[in-house]
Amino acid sequence: MKKKSYLISFMIMAVLSSCNENNHNSTNTTSNSQSGQPEESPTFTFDSIKQHYALGEDLVLKINHEKKQKLDTVVYYINNKQIGQVSGNKSFKYALKHEKFGKQIVKAVVFSDGKQEENTVSIDLFASTPPRLLQYSIVNIYPHDIKAYTQGLEFYGDNLIESTGNGIGPSGNKGKSSIRITNPKSGAPIKKIELDDSIFGEGATVVNGKLYQLTYKNNIAYVYDVNTLAVISTLPYFQPMEGWGLTSDGKNLYMSNGSDYIYTLNPHDFSKLDYIRAATNTAMIDQINEMEWVKGKIYANFFMEDVIGRIDPMTGTVEELVDLSKLRENVTQHVDLDVLNGIAYNRKSNTFFVTGKNWDKMFEIKLIE
Repeated sequence: MKKKSYLISFMIMAVLSSCNENNHNSTNTTSNSQSGQPEESPTFTFDSIKQHYALGEDLVLKINHEKKQKLDTVVYYINNKQIGQVSGNKSFKYALKHEKFGKQIVKAVVFSDGKQEENTVSIDLFASTPPRLLQYSIVNIYPHDIKAYTQGLEFYGDNLIESTGNGIGPSGNKGKSSIRITNPKSGAPIKKIELDDSIFGEGATVVNGKLYQLTYKNNIAYVYDVNTLAVISTLPYFQPMEGWGLTSDGKNLYMSNGSDYIYTLNPHDFSKLDYIRAATNTAMIDQINEMEWVKGKIYANFFMEDVIGRIDPMTGTVEELVDLSKLRENVTQHVDLDVLNGIAYNRKSNTFFVTGKNWDKMFEIKLIE
């Protein structure tokens, strides 16, 4: 997996600059809708369309026809979904708030003199505002199992649910996938179940007395009794993909797969209900890892970034970022020390417990606006 530095760089520089919005009149491919064969060249372009748009902004579409001929009808599509049509060459306005973040494919089909022609252009849809940058204070530091390759972390009552994977460090030592209930202040497991070596444990969360744990590449989730850690069942993913982070709003599950996607899932059968894509005002944010649901928002680790972000689960907007890279300097430095991963919110103290893979410390921190 490729190391990125985008978020750290963003926190240093991006707030000081604004996103340039350039006119974008170049087009991609054109085709004759009736024959399906490519035409030699387009005879129209999109007038004054931009490359970058922000959530809440309207997409205003109008055709610039080289032959200046009279047009009968123009039908517009976005991502192969028809969004409207106009007679002649009137302007058409579409609210982009209906679309997910990321690349959008805009298509126009022009009807004129009994003929039709189509053309497409791509635009990018990002968040409307940059993330706020937060500070933090350390409230307490507790022991943590240095051999725990932490993948998921969440409070259940006064104890922590922790999921670990069997990652291999530079020393060649391989971790052990497990699901455990841990004392947050001593770091000692109260109950622990280890998984077979063929299973790489990933994110975990609790819904309605059931504990769900993802697997990295086995395409299934384990369902446990949260009190005994007895396996109740396994559930297949709704499509082949990697399992990374998992959290819950108390009703539905939210799952990441290492991309910029966060899927809303039905906890009964792991079927997909919806999804969002995470973005700042300038870029899509991928490699979303461990997640935690806090007061209607998703807090997330990003793989290979010692950063936590707050994500709006309705839109995918990355609203806040906090740089925790200094924490890593305060743990025992050893050859298998790995990245920040693990976010657990303590409702009683309004603090976060955070750690990392093969860290020997757990940090209780308070975020400062």
